[in-house]
Amino acid sequence: MKKNKMKFSGLLKGLIVEQGRYEILKKTYTQPKKKGDKVKPARMKPEQLDTIILADPTTRRDGDKIKKAGTYSPWLLKQFLRLEPEADYGTPQFKEEMTELQRLFFEDLYKSTDALKKFDRFKGQIEQDKRDINKHSIESLIDITMDFSLDKTKATKDEKKAAATSYKHPGGDVIFRGSDWTVVKIEDQGKLGQDAACFYGGHHLYSAKGESGWCTSSPGGSMFRHYIKDGPLYVIIPNEAKSFRSDDMKVGQKTGLPALRYQFHFPSNQFMDPDDRQIDLIKFLNENPELKEVFKPEFMKGLIGTEGTSVSVEYPRDSASKFIALYGFDEFFESLPDNLERLDFVKSSNRGYGSKDKNEDFAVELPSSIRRFKNLNALHLEGIVNKLPEEIGELKELVFLSIPNNPNLIELPKEISKLDKLQVVNLKNSNNVKIPDEVEMKKGLHIFR
Repeated sequence: MKKNKMKFSGLLKGLIVEQGRYEILKKTYTQPKKKGDKVKPARMKPEQLDTIILADPTTRRDGDKIKKAGTYSPWLLKQFLRLEPEADYGTPQFKEEMTELQRLFFEDLYKSTDALKKFDRFKGQIEQDKRDINKHSIESLIDITMDFSLDKTKATKDEKKAAATSYKHPGGDVIFRGSDWTVVKIEDQGKLGQDAACFYGGHHLYSAKGESGWCTSSPGGSMFRHYIKDGPLYVIIPNEAKSFRSDDMKVGQKTGLPALRYQFHFPSNQFMDPDDRQIDLIKFLNENPELKEVFKPEFMKGLIGTEGTSVSVEYPRDSASKFIALYGFDEFFESLPDNLERLDFVKSSNRGYGSKDKNEDFAVELPSSIRRFKNLNALHLEGIVNKLPEEIGELKELVFLSIPNNPNLIELPKEISKLDKLQVVNLKNSNNVKIPDEVEMKKGLHIFR
C-alpha cells in the first residue's frame, strides 16, 4: 500500500512539474505586471502563447490542449517578442507594421516547427558551436538545418523528367508558354490543387536544394487553403533550368523543376521568390515583358466594387498602382467601366513594396474622356491631380467633388458651374486653386478650403 502511495505521489509530482512550465510561461507572458502604481500590459494574448507553444514539436499535447510546454517553447516565444518594426514607437505606422510582422510570424510558424524537428533529430550532426538553440534566430536555424530531411522519399526519375520538360502536374494548368517563361495556374481548392501547390513549391526542401520555402506548399495544407479561397496561385517557371543563386543547383532535388521560380497571389498582393521573400514586381515584369500581358487582367481584379460601379485606388500600395506603373495611367483610366458611380484615388503617404520617393512626383492631368462616366456622383482625387478638364462639366450626376492636397492644381474649370446636382467641392490643402466667379457664386454649392 505504501509503495503504491509513493508511486502515485511521484506521478502527481511529475504532472505538477510538467504543467508548471506551461503555467509559468502563461503567467509571464499573458498577464499584466504591476510595478508600483503602474501596470505594464501583457506581452501577448493567451491564444498567441498557445499557438506558439503548440508549434514546438517537443510540446506534449492532447489534440489542441497543451499537457506540457516543450523544450523549445521559451526560444520560440523570444523570437516572437523580438519582432521590431522600423517605425517610431507609439506612432500609427508602428502599430500597423507590428500587426503585419506578427501576422507573418504566425503564417510562417510551420517553418520554425520544421526546422526545430530537424534540429532536435540531427543535433548530434550539427557543428558543436551551433548546437545552442539560444544562439539562433529563426533564419539561422533554418539555414543550419535545411540540408537535413525528415522525408526520406524522393520523386521518381520519370516524374522528374516529365516535370522538367512539361511542368504539368495534376491540379496545375499551364496557361502560358512564352519564349522564356511558363506560367502555371492553380485554382482548384481541393486535394488536387493542394497536391499541385506542394509539388511546385518542392514540399519545403528550400532554395539550397533547388526548391522553395512557400508556405502554400506545406503538405498540411492550412496556408494553401487560407490563400486559395481568395484567388488562384500562379507559379512562374523559366523554360531553361536556372539556379536561384549563382552557387546553387539549377534544378530542384525533389521536383526536378528549375530552382529559379516564383509564386504570385494577387488578392494578398504577394509575389514571392524561392526564399518566400517579396520581389519588386514592377521591375520583374518590366524586365520580362512577355509576362506583362499574361497578368494584366489580374491587376484590374478587385478594383471594381461588388456592384461593379465603384473603384478605389491607394497609390502606390495596391494592385491598381502596379497596373499604373506597368501600363500607364491613361490605360488604367480607359479600363474603368462606363457605368462608374464613384472613383476614389488617393496618394498614400506610406510607400508601397519596393517603391522609392518617385511617387512623391506622381501627378496627372485628368483625361477629357471622363465625360463618359455619365453616372458618376462622387469623385475623390487626393494628392494626384494637376489639372481638371472642362469635360468635367458634362458629369450631370456629380454631387460630391473632393480634390484635397493637390498643390499643383491651379484652377477649377468654370464648366463646374453647370452641374446642377453638385453640392460639395472639397479643396482642403489645395491652396493654389483659383475658383472662377461662376463656381464661387453657384447657388447651393458648398466649397471647403
